[in-house]
Amino acid sequence: MRSSSLAAVGLALCAALFFTLTYVLNRSLVAGGGHWAWAVILRYLITLPLLAMVLPMQGGLGELPRELRRHSRAWLLWSSVGFVLFGIPLTWAASSGPSWLIAGSFQTTVLAGPLLAPLIYRDERRRLAWRTLAIGALIVAGVFALQWGHAQGQLHAGDWLAIAAVVLSAFAYPLGNRKLLLHLEHGESHINAVQRVFGMTLCSWPLWLVFTVIAWCTIGPPTLREALLAGGVALSSGTVATVLFFRATDMVRSEPTALAAVEAMQAAELLFATMLGVLFLGEAWPHGYALFGALAIIVGIAFFGWVSGRGAAGNDEAVRVLRSDRSA
Repeated sequence: MRSSSLAAVGLALCAALFFTLTYVLNRSLVAGGGHWAWAVILRYLITLPLLAMVLPMQGGLGELPRELRRHSRAWLLWSSVGFVLFGIPLTWAASSGPSWLIAGSFQTTVLAGPLLAPLIYRDERRRLAWRTLAIGALIVAGVFALQWGHAQGQLHAGDWLAIAAVVLSAFAYPLGNRKLLLHLEHGESHINAVQRVFGMTLCSWPLWLVFTVIAWCTIGPPTLREALLAGGVALSSGTVATVLFFRATDMVRSEPTALAAVEAMQAAELLFATMLGVLFLGEAWPHGYALFGALAIIVGIAFFGWVSGRGAAGNDEAVRVLRSDRSA
């Protein structure tokens, strides 16, 4: 593999580490007595000014203001699905178990794209990718084993509710992102990736402001610790990880093997979540069925990344879709 390809894989691995901090910091906030609502609300309120500082290096606002004025309804709807409907259940689930449990369960998002394709697209992309679904079945089996092992073979109603919350967020995220990409595909505006993430964050703000008022009146104002941890998530996942992953895909967009390796690096999130949780939060290592499930998820994600990355190489639209499922 060429040095540029190795550099891209290294960037993707760094991106996976910064994406992983979402699970670890959310868990730290909840385990330390903070409220999950402030974790998700402050994350997106803080992400917007951070992205605003990145924008000048990515072409500024460009055609985004005109696009938002002309198609505000589409942006408000799919930003709410992709960010609000994604963020709330995922952060709420942080109270249900260790970081590796949530990180592993969220990897069901790799199934969301193939399963949603027939509902989203009207061209050749609507067909079900059976090879991808077969790999997805391995990941789902791993998630179930992960949850089963953590619950020591006894999944109660609360456990199933947490699983449902994570799966909902895992499907809402690519749904909102891909529907907005499809809208842009049929429009005349040329919006780059960072501009799109900024626009979606901005358009999710009305709901976040409503939730801010509700949270302030019901659970009180956020503490400094809650604000700092949420700011860490906004900086790590919403800004640094997104930019690193975009850069990595740019470097190898026409090289099938390298792009597949870049995409497969998301498998490292479960490893990072486990190590960080054990080192900094005192969480136990997964064992028994949970360990078997974690290994199955890692193998499945690696295979999925290999298949999807090789299929996307050289296809700008396919690379954009890969990015959309890993941004913010």
